[in-house]
Amino acid sequence: MIPRRPVLAGLALALLGGAALAKGTAMEDESGPYGMIGKMKAQPGKRAELIEILGAGTGDMPGCLAYLIAEDAKEPDVIWITEIWDRKASHDASLALPAVKAAIAKGRPLIAGFEMSAETRPVSEASFIKA
Repeated sequence: MIPRRPVLAGLALALLGGAALAKGTAMEDESGPYGMIGKMKAQPGKRAELIEILGAGTGDMPGCLAYLIAEDAKEPDVIWITEIWDRKASHDASLALPAVKAAIAKGRPLIAGFEMSAETRPVSEASFIKA
């Protein structure tokens, strides 16, 4: 079972690579739910260490509804990050939190790159993750 707790991976994706990789225009309706899905590549052999840094002690992130860090089943250095926010402004504001900035700074040397990123508009909740 995957624990349901906020993690910093999506924030690192957004700050370090999400904006550069997201294609197209920004979401038109910024008042509703906002999501991002991204593929992050760790330095060779550093995936577990990067996951640990990005998943450690985030505290409160206002507006954060869900974060999920997943290991790619076929690529040993790849991490998939899925995040859901109450609105885009909450996501953007979270990038200024001291804990987020510290985790990004610590994890940055372990990140080899970002292969893709997509902004999403969550429309349904069918959660299988239990706290």
